[in-house]
Amino acid sequence: MGDSVLTEIADGVAVITIDRPEARNAVDRTVAEGLAAAIDELEERSDAVIGILTGAGGTFCAGMDLKAFTRGERPSIPGRGFGGVTERPPSKPLIAAVEGWALAGGCELALSCDLIVASREAKFGLPEVKRGLVAAAGGLLRLPKALPYQLAMQVALTGDPLTAEVAHAHGLVNELTEPGGALDGAKALAARVAANGPLAVRATKQIVAGAVRWTDAEAFANQAEISAPVFKSADAQEGALAFAEKRAPVWRGE
Repeated sequence: MGDSVLTEIADGVAVITIDRPEARNAVDRTVAEGLAAAIDELEERSDAVIGILTGAGGTFCAGMDLKAFTRGERPSIPGRGFGGVTERPPSKPLIAAVEGWALAGGCELALSCDLIVASREAKFGLPEVKRGLVAAAGGLLRLPKALPYQLAMQVALTGDPLTAEVAHAHGLVNELTEPGGALDGAKALAARVAANGPLAVRATKQIVAGAVRWTDAEAFANQAEISAPVFKSADAQEGALAFAEKRAPVWRGE
């Protein structure tokens, strides 16, 4: 995976860290490949229920590494998008733990996550228009689904940053923390998710994520296809039995 992306898995939670603080965690090809590998590990590991994506050194991610770009590097993975994430997020839930800036592609990485925990001093931005560019790594597609239309349009058209406080007030950010506390806050939120049945968690994410694009005619059929294996699983039996016996369930992920 390389030194620029670090992964630690414990207690059902995979913490994925972009570790290029000297470059404000800007994404080059090596980081993109490292993130793709980390997401693959999250998907494959039966002991990982949920992931956290964060950046080292007080910055989430400053976007694409422009120096690497001028050398001909492209920090996207075919079929997976910018950073190996934006076009194909994991099927398991992913939390963005944001300190400092989530800028340009960094903001688009955060928007690719299912939940966001941010420091009160964090800022989000899609400044591409200020450089004559377009935020084409999913930011313009996801932002109006997460914010009121007019606010999303203002952020996109002006390129001006959005504070974590305003983002939280409009529902883009789930939880605010004091500066330096975003990762701990994300771990606390992740622990609440990881305590639940892993098959149920993955299926629930798939249904909620899919609901925004399914038609009414498709919705219940797609939901049934995703949820049916969960109802037939050993974990479903264990959940019911544990409730009846007034004890904590012991999940097996099967």
